[in-house]
Amino acid sequence: MIKRGKKKAQAAMEFLMTYGWAILVVLIAIGALAYFGVLSPEKLLPEKCVIPTGSGLFCADFAAEAGVGIKLKLKNMLSEKVDIAVGGINVTYDTNTCTNAAAVTIDPDGTSGIITIGEGCTVAKGKIKGDITIKFTPEGGIPKSTIGTLVTTAA
Repeated sequence: MIKRGKKKAQAAMEFLMTYGWAILVVLIAIGALAYFGVLSPEKLLPEKCVIPTGSGLFCADFAAEAGVGIKLKLKNMLSEKVDIAVGGINVTYDTNTCTNAAAVTIDPDGTSGIITIGEGCTVAKGKIKGDITIKFTPEGGIPKSTIGTLVTTAA
């Protein structure tokens, strides 16, 4: 009787050891892929510029250039002119905060020129994922603020 119990224990131990080694190998492989950045979701994110539609502003075009800054083209969907003061557009990513160095006025149902947002930061090559904060004043209105998202690659 005692021998039969030992055989069952040995079989159970062999089963656990075999599958334990297999699971350990799989975990090491996943760890290596994550360490070398193969599983990094940042590389898989599509480029986008999203500003909430309720604000009346729309991101018509965007790009990032290393050493220069982030370039935005905003569309005014409101029926009145919109003024954005110096420092009214901030893009915050990693430990950087970039701001606009010039005031911008966008006509009703119009598109702004290219706004370079590079004051106070150094844009390096690579993926940029950050928040866009825009503080603007509609003509004759109360100052407003909106927060959006920017994902792009600086070339």
